[in-house]
Amino acid sequence: MHTPVPLNTVTFVTYIYVKPICAICSSFGEHVQHKKENIVKAIAEKKELIRKDLQELKKSIDPNYQEAATNIPVQRADVNKHSQKLTTALDKQGEALHTEIETIIQGMKSDIDDMDAQHKAVIDQQEVAINHTIIEITKAILDLKRLLDTSNVCFVSDYTSRTEEFRSLPPQFQVTLPTFTPQEINREQIHQEIGSLSELVITYPVGTLLDEPRILTDIQTEYQYLRSVSCLSDSELWTRGYNNILRLYNLQGELLRSVQTKSGNRPWDIAVTRSGGLVYADDMDRSINLVSGTQIQTLITLRGWIPHCLCSTSSGDLLVNMTSDNYKQTKVVRYSGSTKKQTIQWDKQGNPLYSSGPFIKYFSENRNSDICVADYRARAVVVVSAAGELFGYTGPPSTLRESFRPYGITTDSQANILTSDWDNHCIHIIDQDGLFLRYIHNCGLQKPRGLCVDSRDNLFVAVVKTGKVLKLQHYK
Repeated sequence: MHTPVPLNTVTFVTYIYVKPICAICSSFGEHVQHKKENIVKAIAEKKELIRKDLQELKKSIDPNYQEAATNIPVQRADVNKHSQKLTTALDKQGEALHTEIETIIQGMKSDIDDMDAQHKAVIDQQEVAINHTIIEITKAILDLKRLLDTSNVCFVSDYTSRTEEFRSLPPQFQVTLPTFTPQEINREQIHQEIGSLSELVITYPVGTLLDEPRILTDIQTEYQYLRSVSCLSDSELWTRGYNNILRLYNLQGELLRSVQTKSGNRPWDIAVTRSGGLVYADDMDRSINLVSGTQIQTLITLRGWIPHCLCSTSSGDLLVNMTSDNYKQTKVVRYSGSTKKQTIQWDKQGNPLYSSGPFIKYFSENRNSDICVADYRARAVVVVSAAGELFGYTGPPSTLRESFRPYGITTDSQANILTSDWDNHCIHIIDQDGLFLRYIHNCGLQKPRGLCVDSRDNLFVAVVKTGKVLKLQHYK
């Protein structure tokens, strides 16, 4: 039933016209009056796209994301597992380093025990000698008393005095006690920075210099041109010539061992380390190499510098003389293992200590820690103390036939410096302050070069012209 509208009421009805547009033209603002079949086709294509997207989302994309979400905890677990693996490796390396340090410390303690035993053995020997002499003196005293009381003329007339025999005590040995020098710990070189234990040095007074040194041993080597000699012991010597073979001889001239250099290049110089290894400098590939047993290990490889001569110190360090690639600079560098510890190049005024150029500069560390360099080009022995003080020796006051040409150099237990004079075929002996003492020139020294001394201060000379090593006695 409809409610009647009063006659006096006016009703306004508003009609809203909505203009339909198609999806294709919605972006243009006006309908382009497409045909009916185009709209249907467009809707069908959209639905097909929807079906494909739905299928890809359900069958591919969503499963991939679900798998990725599942892998997140696995990745976290892998991170923890890898971190634990690294931590374990670090702990293992730390334990290995601790073990190595403990092994080194125990080895040094063992060295101390060995040196104590050696020291005590020398003391025991001295005690035996003194006690034996005391017994002889006691017996002599009793004999003298009996002679004073006897009336036997024959006994008294046969008496020979032994007082001169007893007047001098047995030779007293000198001892340089070992010291331990702690080093600041370097994280990159813990093994090498623990410190160094100096060796026990027992020396006997060697008396005064002989007026006429004499040859004790004459060793003929296989080198045509002998360059260097370095004592492995009092009875074994490493030698170097002008080829790539290093040879070890005994005092009888027997060849004990031959070693070819690692690169096949000739070595520039050799030195025996405190532990008995042999190091050599290879100037062609700029390396310092260690011969230990049958193995050759490269200790140091230089860049921009060429290594030449070597010196092993009493503390176990290695000194290397080197020149820059352009030969304009020369320096001496101290190494502990492969770690650089000190560079000696300039004096206190900033001037170069050593001459430039590719000229030989042999050197040695003296007992007072002075670094003594035979500078061939400068015609001088240049000595630098641990405190940086400097002096030079340029030849004796007397006139030589030729200019002073120092080549090889070594030092002895009295801190005297011995240097071979190439042009004058002799050896100069100077004291630690540079005072000339005397020559050695009477032993057939034709172009003497490399020098070294043994524990008894016997001098070994590499004679270039003859290829011989001469063992000389120059102390009484």
